[in-house]
Amino acid sequence: MNKQHSINLKNDLLLRQRAETFIPGGMWGHMSVKKLPSGYPQFFSKAKKSRIWDLDGNCYIDFMCGYGPNILGYNNVEVDEAVNEQRKKLDLGNGPSALVVDLAEKITTLVDSADWALFAKNGTDATTTCLTISRAATGRKKILVAKGSYHGSAPWCTPVATGVVEEDTSNLIFFEYNNLISLQAAAQEAGSDLAGIILTAFRHDVRRDQELPEKGFLKKAREICDTKKAVLILDDVRAGFRLNRNGSWFDYDIKPDLTAFSKAIGNGYPLSAVVGVDKFRQAASEIYVTGSFWCNASSMAASLKTLSIIEEIDVVAHISLLGNKLRIGIDQIANNFGVNISQSGPPQMPLILFENDNDFSKGSKFVQYLLSKGIYFHPWHNMFLSLAHTAEDIDLTLDAVDFAMKKISLEF
Repeated sequence: MNKQHSINLKNDLLLRQRAETFIPGGMWGHMSVKKLPSGYPQFFSKAKKSRIWDLDGNCYIDFMCGYGPNILGYNNVEVDEAVNEQRKKLDLGNGPSALVVDLAEKITTLVDSADWALFAKNGTDATTTCLTISRAATGRKKILVAKGSYHGSAPWCTPVATGVVEEDTSNLIFFEYNNLISLQAAAQEAGSDLAGIILTAFRHDVRRDQELPEKGFLKKAREICDTKKAVLILDDVRAGFRLNRNGSWFDYDIKPDLTAFSKAIGNGYPLSAVVGVDKFRQAASEIYVTGSFWCNASSMAASLKTLSIIEEIDVVAHISLLGNKLRIGIDQIANNFGVNISQSGPPQMPLILFENDNDFSKGSKFVQYLLSKGIYFHPWHNMFLSLAHTAEDIDLTLDAVDFAMKKISLEF
């Protein structure tokens, strides 16, 4: 696996040329590799467990997990079997299958802050639905949002301003994550028109160190919502089921009013969920949100099996153990070569940045060297571990990191 080689991307590059003809820009959104260093494949041919293959046959130990969804690993046998069995009976009908009730019951049993559940397809669907429920329940408009936090790609939350008009964001008020004074000032600005506060599970903005939430900050957010009769929303799309299977704030003893899930909920099958406490059940029943594919049964079968495995196996403990092994190993290697790095956030969702690297030249070189050794890291987005990752995967990765870090120490 870790024999150094020059990556052949001939087939990938040919397909990119075709894609430019038929797809605007050749690829769109977060999966476009145009903003990544050269050497990243744009297209992939297959995946299994912790590994993914590109069109030219290059195999990588993958630490992105499809940007998060594959919490059990690619093509988990149990999940795929559950999906295939359901497809034989019904996937998409005039109404949902019985699995929609089974899944709602399962998630309300598992998640501490869930008395009911609604389902959609993407994380943006879920976060946007949370805002709609908040405004329906309160009759107010203003939503407090942390600067730099990612909540999806709808006009109200997209990080790219192209095509967005002032009215799309005119009812948002921004504050600094983990900053009590900034949060209080935003709440004061909203006044009597405060509908809710939306927060990611922890600060996982791109291109900067991650921050776990301070308990005092979460308590203040909860207090503001209670005092002003507003709605506290947890955007658990990215972190859900990786920090705690009962909800990412469970260990903080902070209960959100509404929570948005997606990514890991179906181990790669498209699904998202909005769950909430009883107080907001009525508002959730009165809004109109829907989609032709929101209740397809195969994704619900995948989610039921995924959540059952998460209940039966301590996935969080497994990925935390391996994440810590990876983190400790990388720190030791960096110290050995005198390279200053920062590692931040929870170890099961690692981010590695280099000091004095504002243009990400060090980080870019680092991940390029890792790619050449068959390791798929990201230079500035948090990564993900899965149940399919093994101690051997981490050892192989650390061997590659040793090679890459030595190169960085000599070149910078």
